[in-house]
Amino acid sequence: MRHHSRSWIKQRLRLLASLELFNIPLQAAIWFGMIGLPVSVANALGFALFALLLVEGAGYWFAKLRHLGARGGPLPGAGAFAVARGANVAVLTIGLLFLAWTVATDPGSGSVPGLLFGLFAVLEHVNYFHVQLMYDTVEDLRYLRSRGLRRAHLARDLAVHARSRQVEVRGGGGLQRQH
Repeated sequence: MRHHSRSWIKQRLRLLASLELFNIPLQAAIWFGMIGLPVSVANALGFALFALLLVEGAGYWFAKLRHLGARGGPLPGAGAFAVARGANVAVLTIGLLFLAWTVATDPGSGSVPGLLFGLFAVLEHVNYFHVQLMYDTVEDLRYLRSRGLRRAHLARDLAVHARSRQVEVRGGGGLQRQH
């Protein structure tokens, strides 16, 4: 595996965070401006779910950049990302159920794109919180070919955060959980 310099890693993290944020207005301009999808409730909701996951992704890359600068310690905002992981499941489920119902009752350009945006939001959630789906470097592709899918970076950071919160400390007359 190739090791990159600290400055290369910082540049990469800034780029990843910036691209996630840039994609929100870019995708809105493409789909609603250039292509002319109607801004219906379903399409707006699906796009909002997609944008939410991109904001969370950008937040993670910025937190990772800050963590790299701090040279150790916990990932900034790890608790918030842990909450988002659980909240996303509820929000995405409710959103997708509504979007599926909308498509079933009124299929067309006012609903189907919204469902597709919502499904893409689910893929973004999986990519950040569970299994890495984006492989865009030579090292990533090499890993994918030799070992298959890898656990998402944020999932690994959240596992470290969970372990650090469950450190048992001996004190008093027994074991206590430190939170």
